[in-house]
Amino acid sequence: MVAVCFFVFVLSRGHVYGKNELEYGITFSKKQAEALNLNWQEVYLSALNELGVKKVRLPAYWNEVEPLDNEYFWDDLDWLINESEKAEIEIILAIGGRLPRWPECHFPEWIDNFSKEEKEEKMLSYISEVINRYKENKSIIAWQIENEPFLAHFGECPKLDKELLDKEIKLAKSMDNRPIVITDSGELSIWIPAARRADIFGATMYRDTYSRQLKRYIHYPIAPGFFRFKKNIAGLFAKPDKWVVIELQAEPWGPIPYQYLTAEERGRTMNFKKFREMIEFSSLTGFKEFYLWGVEYWYWEKKVNGDDGIWEEAKILFNMN
Repeated sequence: MVAVCFFVFVLSRGHVYGKNELEYGITFSKKQAEALNLNWQEVYLSALNELGVKKVRLPAYWNEVEPLDNEYFWDDLDWLINESEKAEIEIILAIGGRLPRWPECHFPEWIDNFSKEEKEEKMLSYISEVINRYKENKSIIAWQIENEPFLAHFGECPKLDKELLDKEIKLAKSMDNRPIVITDSGELSIWIPAARRADIFGATMYRDTYSRQLKRYIHYPIAPGFFRFKKNIAGLFAKPDKWVVIELQAEPWGPIPYQYLTAEERGRTMNFKKFREMIEFSSLTGFKEFYLWGVEYWYWEKKVNGDDGIWEEAKILFNMN
């Protein structure tokens, strides 16, 4: 037992960056802003201009980009990328069938009419079209392929096809030399299969969630060293060029969408106090770069409920360096 404790202690160690070294960005989802009945363009411009965000992960949702077979709609994604370029934002562009936000998989409805082999061909064609359209854009610093592909039990998604995932990665690498981001659950996955495929590995980081399976709220009883431990273990088997937190919890997680919860119930998993605690917790995990999850929520609280606490705190955070 003493040996095991010593082993865990050693592998939980690692460099912790000074707070003036930490870098923060956001994930922005047009779909989520629309679900909150917000003007998604207004939310995004406010994040860039008011908060001072300089790093953004944007999902290129397949069912929005290709709403009909072989018919592409680029206007909204073009607008997001063009506004980002004007503001000198660094973009991670996420591509694939499984991308951020519930139900996790965002396949177009028309794909159901095709065989497995045809679906694979259509997926690769969509990825090729997206990369071809934006590969000359210097604001894009990396391509994310799929989102948490190894988190099999979460989301309304088909079973992971590792061969197809590898084909997607190979295709992206053949078309452009920018790094590939592969992500995985910070708490629920082992990281190694994802990290082995990644130039940049992105972990999620949550502390307070709601389990649909257990039908109860869960607070993960973990310390910052848990993430240093997992990073050190995964680093024995995988050597990505960079490790980031791609999804840092900064919005509520309840049994139903948070806009239908009371302020008290939203506060069980996220509020101003928990936001500050999450920033402090994450700063001790040994990661340097964090993409916060929930900018649409902060704006919704400010715009709809008159509570700008997290919005103003985030403004301080993004302008800290």
